[in-house]
Amino acid sequence: MAFNPLNRLRRKDPTPVRPAQGAHVSPRTPRYGVVTKARRERRPREHEAFLARVVNDWWNRLIAAVFGGKFSEQTEQYLAHQTKRDYVCNTIGQAAWGMLFPALTMVATWLVGAEQAGLFSMAFTVGTLLLFLANYGVRTYQVSDLDDMRSFLDYQINRFITCAAMLLVGWLWCQFRGYDAYMFSICMGVLVFRAVDGLADVYEGRLQQKDKLYLAGLSQAARCVLGLVAFSLVLLVTRNLAVASFGMAVGAVASLVLLTVPLAFFETERSMPATLRGVKELFVECFPLFVALFLYNLIDSVPKFAMEGALSYDNQLYYNAMYFPAHSILMVAGFIYKPQLVRLARIWDDPEKHRRFDLLVLAMVGVIALVTGAMALVMGTVGIPLMSFMYGLDFEQFRGLCLVMVATGGVCACIDFLYQIVTVLRAQGDVSKLYLIAFAFSVPVAMLLVNFAGLAGAVVGSLVSMAILLTLLVMEYLSIRRKASRAL
Repeated sequence: MAFNPLNRLRRKDPTPVRPAQGAHVSPRTPRYGVVTKARRERRPREHEAFLARVVNDWWNRLIAAVFGGKFSEQTEQYLAHQTKRDYVCNTIGQAAWGMLFPALTMVATWLVGAEQAGLFSMAFTVGTLLLFLANYGVRTYQVSDLDDMRSFLDYQINRFITCAAMLLVGWLWCQFRGYDAYMFSICMGVLVFRAVDGLADVYEGRLQQKDKLYLAGLSQAARCVLGLVAFSLVLLVTRNLAVASFGMAVGAVASLVLLTVPLAFFETERSMPATLRGVKELFVECFPLFVALFLYNLIDSVPKFAMEGALSYDNQLYYNAMYFPAHSILMVAGFIYKPQLVRLARIWDDPEKHRRFDLLVLAMVGVIALVTGAMALVMGTVGIPLMSFMYGLDFEQFRGLCLVMVATGGVCACIDFLYQIVTVLRAQGDVSKLYLIAFAFSVPVAMLLVNFAGLAGAVVGSLVSMAILLTLLVMEYLSIRRKASRAL
């Protein structure tokens, strides 16, 4: 049977026992036994971060309204490890990772101009897309492997192979595109940085697996900050993007060697030996998730690839700068619903609750719509002048395109949420074909619109492609629900 991380997360609490001296204690527990429901309920709520508490209270009220309060008593069960330290440090790490690309492009724009910053933006797009090959969708699988069914060495070997594959595919892509020596060097510097990012992820996954998420967040933040500082200083001195890109990679390697790897080895127990079977099963069992994530990000990147060659590289910079507010919608929505996925899975496990489950889904879609509307309001007032100030460029000419891109961000947030819900419904293997269909539509749509309308065509093409994918996912969700209703 294929491994499903949600199955283990949904298990009931075992009977508390005091382990014998020298016995192995599960990483999900403190030193003196398992965390029982009673012990969870004794943990003070003030250990939760304020925003996390507000979000959880909203979900409690929503679930109580939908199900008559029958699930409100389970709140603490799902907050066992959401301490303020974990939440704050992980949020810092995620924010640093999300802000890295905009910060790098701003620095490049200030120091070498929009055209060269566009070159770097294109290289970073390739590197970020191939990062999903390096990660291979293993992180969720790894952190939910609470009983060490796979050796940590298995995960490390898997990641070394995927990172090497990423660098090889990136090199082949550069050869296929026929980049000159300067662009090739920029791409390879970015690819090395992203490969280190992918390799560090397996060690940060180990920390999260062992209930030390705060250390993983600090590691991620340090890598992003060192990469940004190294890139900025080298570019300031040399005014050469290729050299600066490799400087960024050197900063990432330094953080990996000096911080991330030592934390993983010193703060967690020794790994069991690796096995060929374990490594092979990681590739097999995580393949569907890798395909879905890679195809989604490929669809997201198609307009950028369509612009390359058809438009000057400064358009890459404008496109990516306008995309950042849209990406912020995705990040905010994920903050709201991702901590609640286990609760939603528990609710879905009860067949009597299926009919009202749709109300929870609709409520979250409504929240995404509100976040999107708020972002549109911000961009329509202070957002565009702020972007112009930060980049030193005139974005007022793209006001309409910025609002279209915000709408794209709302659609993308709905896509990500529906995919997570389909996973909760244990039907994630059925959606890969939907991503393939959407990708098949996105390529001609982007090509035609970019050739017809330039940058505006790329922005509109992104919205059209994502709208097609969202429509397919909604249809798939409705189909799953109909099947579930007939089975009752």
